[in-house]
Amino acid sequence: MTSDDQHFLDLLSTIPTDVKRTSLQLADSIDRHFGAVAVMIREALSSSDWLPESARPLPPIRVPAPPPPPAGYYERLQDWLLRNKTLTTLALISLGTAGFLVYRRRKPYGRKRRARRASNGARREVVVIAGSPNDPITRTLALDLERRGFIVYVVVGTVEEEQTVHNESRVDIRPLNVDIIDPASAIERFNRILLSPQHAFPGAPPHNLNLTGVIIIPDVTYPSGPIETTSPALWSDLLNARVLSTIATTQAFLRTICEFKARVLVLTPAIIPALSPPFHAPESTIVAALTAFTSSLAGELATMGISVMHFKLGAFNCGAVGGRHHLHHSPSNATRADVLAWSATARAAYARNFVAQAQRAGNRSCLFGGSCAGGPRGSHLRELHNSVFSALTVEKPQRVWRVGSGSLVYDIIGRWAPAGIVGWMLGIRRVNGGVEDAISGEDGLNGSDIPVQSVEWEKV
Repeated sequence: MTSDDQHFLDLLSTIPTDVKRTSLQLADSIDRHFGAVAVMIREALSSSDWLPESARPLPPIRVPAPPPPPAGYYERLQDWLLRNKTLTTLALISLGTAGFLVYRRRKPYGRKRRARRASNGARREVVVIAGSPNDPITRTLALDLERRGFIVYVVVGTVEEEQTVHNESRVDIRPLNVDIIDPASAIERFNRILLSPQHAFPGAPPHNLNLTGVIIIPDVTYPSGPIETTSPALWSDLLNARVLSTIATTQAFLRTICEFKARVLVLTPAIIPALSPPFHAPESTIVAALTAFTSSLAGELATMGISVMHFKLGAFNCGAVGGRHHLHHSPSNATRADVLAWSATARAAYARNFVAQAQRAGNRSCLFGGSCAGGPRGSHLRELHNSVFSALTVEKPQRVWRVGSGSLVYDIIGRWAPAGIVGWMLGIRRVNGGVEDAISGEDGLNGSDIPVQSVEWEKV
């Protein structure tokens, strides 16, 4: 090899790799192009008529492409998802929403939720419950808060209620006797308890108590019936016991609440006030008044950094706790007794619709949501307990809490559904005819069933 050849080879080795690759690609492309042109010329000549058959080239042999392999499960699934994008999107949204709701509902049950304690391990957080000790919601809330580490004071007004609290046999569930007419002395004693140093045991360092919250639970049971048959005396008693008593109790604790920056929780029924059905004027009126009072109180105390929360309660299952006696009576017998106490004209105008609504509500458990109705449609009381604890402890609580089965659904129905549809769902029909037509028919209240002489017996 001469020196010129070596010089030429050295020059060739310095050519960049990309130029070499481009040259190879260009050569391959030219080769494929000329091959395609040759195949086209061969096909044209083999099918031409002007050449003799002996001179025609044989047509090119085309090898059929092999069939594609069968699609697997994931490929078929992907193809179906691409062909049904709308259905896939709706399914993903539904599954995501259901998963989030299940996670949010199960999350509070997975961690311990306890009240803060003093440095020596003693209890220091105090909660006041202003509600009847015989009410199942008041009782279960007191037991649950005591189990979580709170010192619970239950407001009582009589010796019987005080004895009911003592019967719980819990050291940290204590009665707080408050006279609504003159509550100053009772509140002063309660303030001294909160401000006095406490000793968990002899020799232990003292610690002070802290008022965490005041829970106001007005009575959640209301009479039902036409406005015509509701006496002014009953209206006065209901307004005094539910509205005026709630306002007076709140006023009595306001100074203490402001001093300790405690939170206020007001619990009211939600289902019947949301629907405002016929024959439930007392409950709808009283809950509306309590809602307005709570809203005004929240606006006033918000300027001082105090949270006021309104709990709208749905239906709960209180079968294990034991509710009031009226929950164990037969709804049909109670309804019959109420109707028999009305005048003949009232029965003619309202009996059929009243009984139909009571039967529809009893079958569907849709109008007993204000109290512990029991039945399969009611939520577990643990949901209420966890919500109350969260309202007392979270940093920024929401102002309105909807807890219990139906609390949100019936609120939406009451806001958006026409009143005629709601009445039709509850069995309300237009009354046509006289007394005989109004008190006979589907409700089963015919003349033989409601003799005047049996009114007192039916009441008993």
